[in-house]
Amino acid sequence: MARLALSKSSLSKQQTQLKSYERFLPSLDLKRKQLIGERNKAVHTLQRTREEIKQYTELVGERLPMLSNTEIELSNLVTLQGAQLVEENIVGTRLPRLQAIEVSVTEYPLLTKPHWVDNVVKELTAVLELNVRAQVEERRLSLLEAAVRTITQRVNLFDKVLIPRTRQNIKYIRIYLSDSERAGVVNSKIAKR
Repeated sequence: MARLALSKSSLSKQQTQLKSYERFLPSLDLKRKQLIGERNKAVHTLQRTREEIKQYTELVGERLPMLSNTEIELSNLVTLQGAQLVEENIVGTRLPRLQAIEVSVTEYPLLTKPHWVDNVVKELTAVLELNVRAQVEERRLSLLEAAVRTITQRVNLFDKVLIPRTRQNIKYIRIYLSDSERAGVVNSKIAKR
Protein backbone atom coordinates (compact mmCIF):
# COMPACT_ATOMS: atom_id res chain seq x y z
CA MET A 1 0.00 0.00 0.00
CA ALA A 2 1.24 3.48 -0.81
CA ARG A 3 2.26 5.74 2.02
CA LEU A 4 -0.58 7.90 3.28
CA ALA A 5 -0.14 11.59 2.50
CA LEU A 6 -1.10 13.79 5.44
CA SER A 7 -2.77 16.65 3.62
CA LYS A 8 -6.19 18.15 3.03
CA SER A 9 -6.32 16.77 -0.52
CA SER A 10 -5.53 13.30 0.82
CA LEU A 11 -8.28 13.75 3.43
CA SER A 12 -10.74 14.70 0.70
CA LYS A 13 -9.70 11.70 -1.38
CA GLN A 14 -10.12 9.34 1.57
CA GLN A 15 -13.56 10.76 2.36
CA THR A 16 -14.63 10.29 -1.28
CA GLN A 17 -13.40 6.69 -1.20
CA LEU A 18 -15.27 6.05 2.03
CA LYS A 19 -18.51 7.37 0.53
CA SER A 20 -18.15 5.20 -2.55
CA TYR A 21 -17.32 2.12 -0.44
CA GLU A 22 -20.35 2.71 1.79
CA ARG A 23 -22.55 3.25 -1.27
CA PHE A 24 -21.25 0.09 -2.98
CA LEU A 25 -21.43 -2.25 0.04
CA PRO A 26 -25.28 -2.55 0.26
CA SER A 27 -25.57 -3.55 -3.40
CA LEU A 28 -22.85 -6.18 -2.93
CA ASP A 29 -24.61 -7.50 0.16
CA LEU A 30 -27.93 -7.65 -1.71
CA LYS A 31 -26.27 -9.59 -4.52
CA ARG A 32 -24.80 -11.98 -1.95
CA LYS A 33 -28.23 -12.55 -0.40
CA GLN A 34 -29.81 -13.19 -3.80
CA LEU A 35 -27.07 -15.68 -4.70
CA ILE A 36 -27.52 -17.46 -1.38
CA GLY A 37 -31.25 -17.71 -2.09
CA GLU A 38 -30.58 -19.13 -5.56
CA ARG A 39 -28.06 -21.57 -4.09
CA ASN A 40 -30.63 -22.77 -1.54
CA LYS A 41 -33.17 -23.27 -4.35
CA ALA A 42 -30.57 -25.24 -6.32
CA VAL A 43 -29.85 -27.44 -3.29
CA HIS A 44 -33.56 -28.23 -2.86
CA THR A 45 -34.02 -28.89 -6.57
CA LEU A 46 -31.05 -31.26 -6.63
CA GLN A 47 -32.33 -33.09 -3.56
CA ARG A 48 -35.75 -33.44 -5.18
CA THR A 49 -34.22 -34.79 -8.39
CA ARG A 50 -32.08 -37.30 -6.49
CA GLU A 51 -35.15 -38.41 -4.55
CA GLU A 52 -37.06 -38.80 -7.83
CA ILE A 53 -34.25 -40.97 -9.23
CA LYS A 54 -34.27 -43.13 -6.10
CA GLN A 55 -38.06 -43.52 -6.12
CA TYR A 56 -38.11 -44.18 -9.86
CA THR A 57 -35.43 -46.85 -9.56
CA GLU A 58 -37.38 -48.59 -6.79
CA LEU A 59 -40.59 -48.32 -8.80
CA VAL A 60 -38.95 -49.84 -11.87
CA GLY A 61 -37.65 -52.70 -9.73
CA GLU A 62 -41.18 -53.37 -8.50
CA ARG A 63 -42.87 -53.00 -11.91
CA LEU A 64 -40.32 -54.93 -13.94
CA PRO A 65 -38.90 -57.82 -11.90
CA MET A 66 -38.07 -59.46 -15.24
CA LEU A 67 -34.97 -57.26 -15.45
CA SER A 68 -33.16 -59.77 -13.27
CA ASN A 69 -33.28 -62.23 -16.18
CA THR A 70 -29.70 -62.18 -17.51
CA GLU A 71 -30.45 -64.30 -20.59
CA ILE A 72 -32.09 -61.38 -22.38
CA GLU A 73 -29.59 -58.80 -23.63
CA LEU A 74 -30.75 -55.32 -22.57
CA SER A 75 -27.50 -53.37 -22.68
CA ASN A 76 -27.21 -50.37 -25.00
CA LEU A 77 -30.96 -50.19 -25.60
CA VAL A 78 -31.04 -46.49 -24.84
CA THR A 79 -28.13 -44.08 -25.40
CA LEU A 80 -27.81 -40.38 -24.84
CA GLN A 81 -27.16 -38.55 -28.11
CA GLY A 82 -26.90 -35.07 -26.66
CA ALA A 83 -28.29 -32.50 -24.32
CA GLN A 84 -29.31 -28.96 -25.15
CA LEU A 85 -28.21 -26.51 -22.51
CA VAL A 86 -28.99 -22.82 -22.37
CA GLU A 87 -27.28 -20.24 -20.21
CA GLU A 88 -29.17 -18.26 -17.61
CA ASN A 89 -27.84 -15.08 -16.09
CA ILE A 90 -28.75 -15.04 -12.43
CA VAL A 91 -27.41 -11.96 -10.62
CA GLY A 92 -24.38 -11.83 -12.88
CA THR A 93 -23.62 -15.55 -12.71
CA ARG A 94 -24.01 -17.61 -15.87
CA LEU A 95 -25.69 -20.92 -15.06
CA PRO A 96 -26.56 -23.85 -17.33
CA ARG A 97 -30.18 -24.93 -17.66
CA LEU A 98 -31.27 -28.15 -19.35
CA GLN A 99 -33.59 -27.41 -22.23
CA ALA A 100 -33.88 -30.84 -23.89
CA ILE A 101 -32.08 -34.12 -24.27
CA GLU A 102 -31.78 -36.33 -27.30
CA VAL A 103 -32.04 -40.07 -26.71
CA SER A 104 -31.63 -42.77 -29.29
CA VAL A 105 -33.24 -46.16 -28.93
CA THR A 106 -31.40 -49.08 -30.49
CA GLU A 107 -33.56 -51.04 -32.88
CA TYR A 108 -34.36 -54.48 -31.55
CA PRO A 109 -36.33 -57.29 -33.14
CA LEU A 110 -39.83 -57.29 -31.74
CA LEU A 111 -40.36 -61.02 -32.24
CA THR A 112 -37.19 -62.18 -30.45
CA LYS A 113 -37.49 -59.89 -27.44
CA PRO A 114 -40.25 -60.19 -24.84
CA HIS A 115 -43.10 -57.69 -24.82
CA TRP A 116 -41.93 -55.98 -21.60
CA VAL A 117 -38.76 -54.67 -23.29
CA ASP A 118 -40.85 -51.73 -24.59
CA ASN A 119 -41.55 -50.72 -20.99
CA VAL A 120 -37.88 -51.10 -20.14
CA VAL A 121 -37.00 -48.68 -22.95
CA LYS A 122 -39.48 -46.10 -21.60
CA GLU A 123 -38.18 -46.47 -18.05
CA LEU A 124 -34.54 -46.27 -19.15
CA THR A 125 -35.27 -43.10 -21.11
CA ALA A 126 -36.93 -41.49 -18.11
CA VAL A 127 -34.07 -42.46 -15.75
CA LEU A 128 -31.51 -41.22 -18.25
CA GLU A 129 -33.26 -37.86 -18.45
CA LEU A 130 -33.38 -37.64 -14.64
CA ASN A 131 -29.66 -38.43 -14.41
CA VAL A 132 -28.75 -35.76 -16.96
CA ARG A 133 -30.94 -33.27 -15.14
CA ALA A 134 -29.20 -34.15 -11.86
CA GLN A 135 -25.78 -33.59 -13.46
CA VAL A 136 -26.82 -30.16 -14.76
CA GLU A 137 -28.23 -29.26 -11.35
CA GLU A 138 -24.97 -30.33 -9.68
CA ARG A 139 -23.07 -28.07 -12.07
CA ARG A 140 -25.45 -25.18 -11.31
CA LEU A 141 -24.96 -25.74 -7.60
CA SER A 142 -21.17 -25.76 -7.85
CA LEU A 143 -21.20 -22.53 -9.90
CA LEU A 144 -23.55 -20.88 -7.42
CA GLU A 145 -21.38 -21.95 -4.48
CA ALA A 146 -18.31 -20.48 -6.19
CA ALA A 147 -20.21 -17.24 -6.87
CA VAL A 148 -21.42 -17.03 -3.26
CA ARG A 149 -17.89 -17.62 -2.02
CA THR A 150 -16.49 -14.87 -4.28
CA ILE A 151 -19.16 -12.30 -3.45
CA THR A 152 -18.82 -13.06 0.27
CA GLN A 153 -15.09 -12.39 0.01
CA ARG A 154 -15.83 -9.07 -1.68
CA VAL A 155 -18.39 -8.09 0.96
CA ASN A 156 -15.90 -8.98 3.69
CA LEU A 157 -13.17 -7.00 1.91
CA PHE A 158 -15.32 -3.88 1.91
CA ASP A 159 -16.91 -4.41 5.32
CA LYS A 160 -13.92 -5.61 7.31
CA VAL A 161 -10.91 -4.14 5.50
CA LEU A 162 -11.47 -1.18 3.17
CA ILE A 163 -14.09 0.76 5.12
CA PRO A 164 -12.36 0.44 8.54
CA ARG A 165 -8.95 1.23 7.01
CA THR A 166 -10.31 4.31 5.24
CA ARG A 167 -12.02 5.50 8.43
CA GLN A 168 -8.76 5.01 10.31
CA ASN A 169 -6.86 6.96 7.64
CA ILE A 170 -9.39 9.82 7.83
CA LYS A 171 -9.07 9.90 11.61
CA TYR A 172 -5.27 9.87 11.39
CA ILE A 173 -5.18 12.67 8.79
CA ARG A 174 -7.64 14.80 10.81
CA ILE A 175 -5.56 14.39 13.98
CA TYR A 176 -2.39 15.30 12.09
CA LEU A 177 -3.99 18.34 10.46
CA SER A 178 -5.48 19.59 13.74
CA ASP A 179 -2.14 19.05 15.49
CA SER A 180 -0.26 20.92 12.78
CA GLU A 181 -2.86 23.74 12.85
CA ARG A 182 -2.56 23.96 16.63
CA ALA A 183 1.23 23.95 16.33
CA GLY A 184 1.00 26.75 13.76
CA VAL A 185 -1.14 28.83 16.14
CA VAL A 186 1.26 28.21 19.02
CA ASN A 187 4.26 29.07 16.83
CA SER A 188 2.60 32.33 15.68
CA LYS A 189 1.86 33.29 19.30
CA ILE A 190 5.45 32.54 20.28
CA ALA A 191 6.72 34.55 17.31
CA LYS A 192 4.38 37.42 18.15
CA ARG A 193 5.72 37.55 21.70
